Amino acid sequence: MDVDFECTMCGKCCHDLRLPLTVTEALAWLERGNDVQILCDASPWPEEPPQQNLHAAHRRRRSFAAVSGSLSARVVVILAGAYQGACPNLLPDMRCGIYERRPLVCRIYPAEVSPFIELTPGQKACPPDAWRSGLSPLLRSGKLVDSDITRMVQLLRDVDASDISIKQRVCRFLGVDSAAVWNEGFVVYSPNRVDLVTALHRAINEPMMPGVQPWHFISDRQMTVEALLSVGASSTLVTADKNAGFEYLGF
Repeated sequence: MDVDFECTMCGKCCHDLRLPLTVTEALAWLERGNDVQILCDASPWPEEPPQQNLHAAHRRRRSFAAVSGSLSARVVVILAGAYQGACPNLLPDMRCGIYERRPLVCRIYPAEVSPFIELTPGQKACPPDAWRSGLSPLLRSGKLVDSDITRMVQLLRDVDASDISIKQRVCRFLGVDSAAVWNEGFVVYSPNRVDLVTALHRAINEPMMPGVQPWHFISDRQMTVEALLSVGASSTLVTADKNAGFEYLGF
């Protein structure tokens, strides 16, 4: 597949997002006075899959080992800059106010981070004019053309993996211990900004505490909860209980 692309500066990709951030980017985002949420999903992991299972290897690389009840699992944690309406860094003329310091995910857009997600123009926020034939080449035969974007995609994948232990400690420090089932949704925590900054700095500077933090599966599907309980996991059906300390974002 060949794709041409040029940004039209419409600003659509800078509105109403949960923007994935690295640990370093999350700290900068918070220190600018903006909010960061913690999104969690988890996969049952009773045994290691075959090495040739590339999807499982990719997920393993960006997750940490956990236990839910008596079931082994792996948890993915995403730090996300959250905002409704315009990005807090978007200027009135649709330019980025932190362009030279913008997050990696913004730098690679509209490229995909996951090697298993195909870039599909129709699923992007950009208008049709951004994808007209004859613009700057983005993909040729399905491969990224720009070496800088290719390098940043790989960098983001590497940082995503290297940040895992810090995210694990942050969850431990903040009492984040519930996750949606992978491919069903996310459990979303919205910690106090100061508390999250403190937890991030502490997680960067302190070693992992001994012991295993138990995790809990949340689902909005009764069949999923019953299946997890049947194999020894800790799991409950999502409710509207505001005392839960999180929200459930279902797919």
